[in-house]
Amino acid sequence: MTRSPQIALLSDGRRLHLQDGPIDLIVEARGPAGEVRAAYEAAARRFTGLLDELCAELPDLRMAAEPGRTPLTGVVARRMHAAVAPYAADCFITPMAAVAGSVAEEILGAMLGAAMLERAYVNNGGDIALHLGEGEHFAVGLMDRPDSDGVMRTIRIAADDPVRGVATSGRHGRSFSLGIADAVTVLAATAAQADAAATVIANAVDLPAHPAIIRQPANELQPDSDLGARLVTRDVVALSRYETAAALESGAECARQLFDRGLIEGAVLQLCGDMIVIGTKDIERQRSRPLLPENAVHA
Repeated sequence: MTRSPQIALLSDGRRLHLQDGPIDLIVEARGPAGEVRAAYEAAARRFTGLLDELCAELPDLRMAAEPGRTPLTGVVARRMHAAVAPYAADCFITPMAAVAGSVAEEILGAMLGAAMLERAYVNNGGDIALHLGEGEHFAVGLMDRPDSDGVMRTIRIAADDPVRGVATSGRHGRSFSLGIADAVTVLAATAAQADAAATVIANAVDLPAHPAIIRQPANELQPDSDLGARLVTRDVVALSRYETAAALESGAECARQLFDRGLIEGAVLQLCGDMIVIGTKDIERQRSRPLLPENAVHA
């Protein structure tokens, strides 16, 4: 039976909220009123039943991805697999590592197929698919700690940049992490690619077997986790500045390799108040708390 998702404009009258089970999207389109209306109607149509499509293939989506082939048949499911496939030969990764970005892409694609828009984004819990017309830009807010107040910095993405996807991963997010990063934000050509890469880099920010890091099998916390019995980070008690730098550098080396392979356009890695930036994007520190909530990145 097709689910009935929650679909409504937010109180500002500009943004659309789409929610179904664990999928929770904030959508904004800019352009002529008729085009925006058509885009939102297309987003609502495509969103309806999308969770059911994914659930129908959930057992395969939770299996380790293989580089060259997949049994998946759905459009979004195959996009998820394509995003994680570049990493499948080197590490354990399932298509679920790219689910949020892939869903955001699908909804944005439906909007762009139905309307001519100046600018649009679909934000799926901090994993963002972007459309930027000529002369447009998008500001992404970065917090030192996604689970608490902290220093706000911004990344400005312009229409002539190759970036159309932003994603964040880390141990404070909605999903489990094998690493200890507070947050890893990735810029990539697509949201699905950014989502997969953020997971991989966040896992690489780590100090294996360190006594200050508390870990637990993922399936003890969530019996159906795609990570099975793999140890996920539950807490980090205390790290020295040297240890923080070493963990960040481990993740940074991973990010540099992905950058050199053309899999990402940039990354920002954060741990215990320290930050490493990979790529050429400028990071601006904000002295106030100005960014709109839909532009704030959360893990």
